Formats: sequence, structure tokens, C-alpha cells
Amino acid sequence: MNDEQLLQYSRQIMLPQIDVAGQQRILDARVLIMGLGGLGSPVAMYLAAAGVGELVLADFDTVDLSNLQRQIIHGRSQLGQPKVRSAADTIRALNPDCRTHTLETRLDEEQLEQRVSESDLVVDCTDNFSSRFAINRACVKHGKPLVSGSAIRWEGQVAVFCDQPHAPCYHCLYGDSGDLDDSCANNGILAPVAGIIGSIQATEALKLITGAGDPLSGRLLLIDGLGMQIRSLRLKADPHCPVCGNRQT
Repeated sequence: MNDEQLLQYSRQIMLPQIDVAGQQRILDARVLIMGLGGLGSPVAMYLAAAGVGELVLADFDTVDLSNLQRQIIHGRSQLGQPKVRSAADTIRALNPDCRTHTLETRLDEEQLEQRVSESDLVVDCTDNFSSRFAINRACVKHGKPLVSGSAIRWEGQVAVFCDQPHAPCYHCLYGDSGDLDDSCANNGILAPVAGIIGSIQATEALKLITGAGDPLSGRLLLIDGLGMQIRSLRLKADPHCPVCGNRQT
């Protein structure tokens, strides 16, 4: 770490849970971010600003005018561009030392597994169950920690999976309920709610990288923005889970 980096990240280095050693782990980390929308925007920006060395950005969508209400990594000048390119441009302006790798196409199972295996951790910022289940399977298979988040209307939730033996995975929580319609396009969302959930995901990712604090492993954090209430629920592993059950037993 050079003198400029010591100054740039000095406010983080001051934290005893991070210190110089923790900041170096952040600089050496490679994080895969799945989805560069309402959640992926603050995740990518905060991880880049915090000094994560490599960010792999995966999203096959393009920037639309309706995205700008909550997807703060994009701007009007980037309408029509692939979201990963738009996000990479913003990250370069924010922290040119953060290396970005963009994946503009929909990843099949083999491609997803390869990208997951190459990363230190994965942050799931997608907006549909099929993608979340696929990401969870890849993380369980390759033993990679997964920071999962979702937000809709006034509510959001965050959990950490697969980072400890015998811990539950995403499939343990939701089973086969992948037919639920939970898209913002059909239900709406208040812009700052996405920012809150994405910021918590970034916090959990940095905790996992540095080993600081107590991650949300085996817990589900629920946030109700309308009533401004926060709850934390304990999760149990499903011994019959088809994704992680064999590993846990």
C-alpha cells in the first residue's frame, strides 16, 4: 500500500476492526456483483470507493429511463448503454484504481460457475428467483460466501449464505417458491429503499473480506421503510435441501 492509498482509505484504516491489514485484504479482493440495478448500484459504488481491487460486473440489460429513479450508478447520458459499461465508467471516475471486468451477456450455468469460482465472494443484486437460485447453487458448489439482497415497494431484506459449515443456503429459506412475482416493474419501489439494502449488502461484503464484526450468516434482516422497523430472524439449514443438504450432513 503506497502513501496515497494510506491517505485515501485513512478513515477506514482508523477502524480497529480493519486497520492496515484489513484494508490490504480489501485491495486484494475480487468481488462478483450480479446485477447493476437498484441494489447493484450502491454495492458497486461503495465497494469501489472502499478500495476493492477487482469488481466483476454482470448484467445483460441496458440503461432505461425508468431505471434512473433508483439505479444511481447510471445517468441520462448513459441511456441505452449496457448497464455494465455504464457502471464501469462511473466506477473509473470514482476510483480509477479499482479494476473492473464487465459481463454483458446472460451467463449460463457453466459460465456462472466459472465466474463464481474465480471470485472471493458474490453479491447477488438480481431481481428474480431463477437467477438467485442459480447463483446460490454455484456459490454452494464452490464454497463461496454469498451476500443476498432484495427490495420491493417499501421493504427489503439482506442475508449472508454459504460462508460457514452447516449454515443455511438461499434455497433453505425459499424452497421452490420461484414462481412469485416480486419485480419492481410490477410492484413499484421507493428509491432510497434500494439504496438502504444495497448499502447493507456492501457493508456485509466488506465485513466478510476483512473478517470484521458478525456477518448476517444464518440470519435474515428485514427492513420495513414505511413503518421504519428492522427485524432480524434466525434461519435454520434444511437437512433435506437439494442444494446444500448433503454438505451439511
